[in-house]
Amino acid sequence: MATIFNQATLSFGGVQTNSNVTEAEVLEVLSATKTAVSLDYGTGDGIAYAISIVNSGTTPFTDVTVTDDLGAFTSGTLTLTPLDYIDGSVRYYQNGTLAAAPTVTAGPPLVFSGITVPAGGNVLLIYEAKVNAFADVSAGSVITNTAVVNNGTCESVLSAEVPVREAAELSLTKSVCPGEITCGGEVTYTFIVRNTGNTEAVATDDVIITDTFNPILNPITVTYNGTAWTEGTNYTYDTATGAFATLAGQITVPAATYARDPVSGSVTVTPGTAVLTVTGTI
Repeated sequence: MATIFNQATLSFGGVQTNSNVTEAEVLEVLSATKTAVSLDYGTGDGIAYAISIVNSGTTPFTDVTVTDDLGAFTSGTLTLTPLDYIDGSVRYYQNGTLAAAPTVTAGPPLVFSGITVPAGGNVLLIYEAKVNAFADVSAGSVITNTAVVNNGTCESVLSAEVPVREAAELSLTKSVCPGEITCGGEVTYTFIVRNTGNTEAVATDDVIITDTFNPILNPITVTYNGTAWTEGTNYTYDTATGAFATLAGQITVPAATYARDPVSGSVTVTPGTAVLTVTGTI
């Protein structure tokens, strides 16, 4: 329920006078709320939304529409939508009972049409959208998603915010050089740790690389980002089994950096990296 105020003005002979102020209550027969079910997001994630529509009146509302902007925002001269509706994800409940889904226009904007809200009843609309390459995934980012519920005469504007997930996201690749090795020859294994997340992997994250070299390498030299490492201080190695492990707290990986293409609007991710090399004789 909302209160509206109104006042008129009378002008004559260069004189102006105001009327009394009228006051009235606007009864919201149809009310709506929107909730983001997901706590945070990253690129490729699905975000679930729930829209609840309640009819406190004595007659049903038919042909209600819900229009969702899929998080649209402007970047320079571009209007970008960081979410894509996941086809077939909508679930539509009338008074708690699952019903046939309304008509869906995937958009953007996303539109659900043909919704009926029973008299004295409610509708629950649950659907999912996927985070795409237009979404900002740098630390501190938020996707603000706005939906408009229209019953033909009145509109309700609903917004929900979901923050980006702030975490390191690590992957590991390993390569060997040379590709052909003779007995007694030297070989170098290169381990590259990539961080596509928006926060640094710090020493207290205890990033550890383990490997068992077969055939066993003896002796070995180890470098990390080009700096020589010392056995017992930075890593352990068993020459009897070939088991190798970095010690906790020795590996850190910078956060990724992000750049938005001014023409396409898509975000390019440049991972932070850390490079470990192990060289030895077989």
